[in-house]
Amino acid sequence: MNGGPTEWEWVPEASAIAREAGAVLREFFSRGVETEYKGDADLVTVADRTAEKMIRERLAAAFPTHGIYGEEGTRDRLDGEFRWYVDPLDGTTNFAHGFPQFAVSLGLERRPFGLAPGEDGKLVAAVVYDPMRDELYVAERGRGALLNGKPIHVTQTPELCESLLATGFPSHKRHQNPNIHFYHEFCLRSHGVRRAGSAALDLAYVAAGRLDGFWEFNLNPWDTAAGVLLVEEAGGRVTDFSGNHFRLDSREVLSSNGLIHAELMGFFAYMFAGRNLSPIPTPKEFAAHRAARAAKNG
Repeated sequence: MNGGPTEWEWVPEASAIAREAGAVLREFFSRGVETEYKGDADLVTVADRTAEKMIRERLAAAFPTHGIYGEEGTRDRLDGEFRWYVDPLDGTTNFAHGFPQFAVSLGLERRPFGLAPGEDGKLVAAVVYDPMRDELYVAERGRGALLNGKPIHVTQTPELCESLLATGFPSHKRHQNPNIHFYHEFCLRSHGVRRAGSAALDLAYVAAGRLDGFWEFNLNPWDTAAGVLLVEEAGGRVTDFSGNHFRLDSREVLSSNGLIHAELMGFFAYMFAGRNLSPIPTPKEFAAHRAARAAKNG
């Protein structure tokens, strides 16, 4: 990476830890793992817990004064100036089903002493590691973003109609989540919408210029902390759906290359006002449409 550890304050150690956790995940993935459920349908694996335990131990050794806030329950030293948000396996459902799209995500927040309760600090470091592709995304505040040591930047796509987007859906209570309506509408107004199942990688892909935008409802700080900084350091923009400053406890995230952000926000406003909800055709209507097209084409 540019300049090595003397310039990058937290990323070198965190990268090594993420790679080690990724090796753990690859080993579990190669032989399959037992799964269980937490809540209604959230899959948890032995791999999640093993990787988080290892990450917790390595972070504590490398940064003994830093706090750790992990998906699988780690809550250590949260009153300190620095706090790591740890997702040891972002994409657990993919992992449990043998679908090779998941990542280790480590995001570092600096929380100055005297910060008011509920107020965010500043994201200062990010590491997202895809162990199946051996792709390491890193960023530190003010130093840009890298993929495997090379600078990355968001796209220059100017309009939504030319954009490739991504989103995600909750693993439970999907009937209470409105995102299927947005998914449908954005599919009609873009080059396509991908749903790959790892928010950390979706955000990293926006940063790397593989996607033009990403949105999702009801994410957690460990899902977004690293990816948000990656997008910002790659020249993109991250807000809530209304364009307000993104907060780690926000229940919505909208990220983009910046150029299509206003168009995305405008469309969200339109949708939330109850407009532009296109009806979904019935199977009979769809069959009639296909028949009409076939007749027209000869």
